[in-house]
Amino acid sequence: MALTYQQLLTAVPLVLRAGNVPNIVGDAGIGKSALVEEVAANMNAKLFTTVVSLSEKGDLAIPVPPLTSDSFVETANYGRLANVQFGYSETLISIIQYAEAHPATPIIWFLDEFNRGTQAVQSELMNLVLQRKINALRLPATVKIILAENPDSTMAGFTDREYGVASGDAAIKDRTVRLVMTTSSTEWLRWAGKVGLNQLVIDYLTQYPQQLMVVDPDNEDLQPTPRAWERVANNLDQLQQLDYGMQRQLAADLFSGDLGNEVGVAFAQYVLAHGHELTVATLKVADGEAQFQQCDDATKVELLRSWLGPALADEDEAGKFSKYLQMVSADGQYAIAYSAGERLADLLQPLYEQAIKEPRGAVATLYQQLATIATRGDNRS
Repeated sequence: MALTYQQLLTAVPLVLRAGNVPNIVGDAGIGKSALVEEVAANMNAKLFTTVVSLSEKGDLAIPVPPLTSDSFVETANYGRLANVQFGYSETLISIIQYAEAHPATPIIWFLDEFNRGTQAVQSELMNLVLQRKINALRLPATVKIILAENPDSTMAGFTDREYGVASGDAAIKDRTVRLVMTTSSTEWLRWAGKVGLNQLVIDYLTQYPQQLMVVDPDNEDLQPTPRAWERVANNLDQLQQLDYGMQRQLAADLFSGDLGNEVGVAFAQYVLAHGHELTVATLKVADGEAQFQQCDDATKVELLRSWLGPALADEDEAGKFSKYLQMVSADGQYAIAYSAGERLADLLQPLYEQAIKEPRGAVATLYQQLATIATRGDNRS
């Protein structure tokens, strides 16, 4: 069971109002941080964030030697704090000071990447999560805590995950509410349109919604996530300001750096084809050899099939067709030759008649080429 971003916008405040601690579990890049930011905004709450994976043991309450009176922060309601490096975290000091200055404003303390901190760091923070106090300091009632974790293989439904995490102890699991986050392509596309992400990203993911989030630990180290697609959209905005030649040089590597090679290359091909779609008319009047070569074989076959007709009895047109035909796979060539063979009256007969007139011309070469391909295919079958 899992909840989408929009569902969690309701579920997380519900858990907070019930006096419990939500623990949002989801893959990296799925949108946990963005979710908490929106939850805080919706609750008109002040948000403070601590990235637990960057914390060290003792950051919250390491013993310190006696200090002068100037080294302490006095509060009216919540105790005395020593404002020294590593004595208390600056975030905790800021939370207490904000609570004193704004007693009616809710505060959310977001402990991100909680299970990527060491066991010692998690244990220190759990004093605050479970008991809402550390040493002589207690958290104001206005402070609500939200945790976020990456899934690990001990969690139900995530046995294939390989994040470098330190599994939490039973107290964390028992005293927090685990809310598993999943993606919804419909929700993400609606959001992408609302904020104005690049339309090509929206169009691509509308066509291939399964590529919004790909989790395959045995495949590539980089894979698509909602956060990665947002970066791709911003990079694409800049890429489109360059000339088409430079776009072709950069696109595959640029997108693969966020999406992995498989999806990155596929999206690059999609982007480069946009506004530069090949047609028979384009192939006839311009040198589309490089672009034709980049097409998949099915596209090449369909293009050349649609070109088949009596106009190929023209020497210039036959020469171009013959050149493109050589860029198609053997199976694709046979499919084209088979289609040509079905059009004896309006295609092969005009080709044959022109070949008789100009036995060394391009039409004669094409006629022989199609005959050879058809014979090769018949022998193979």
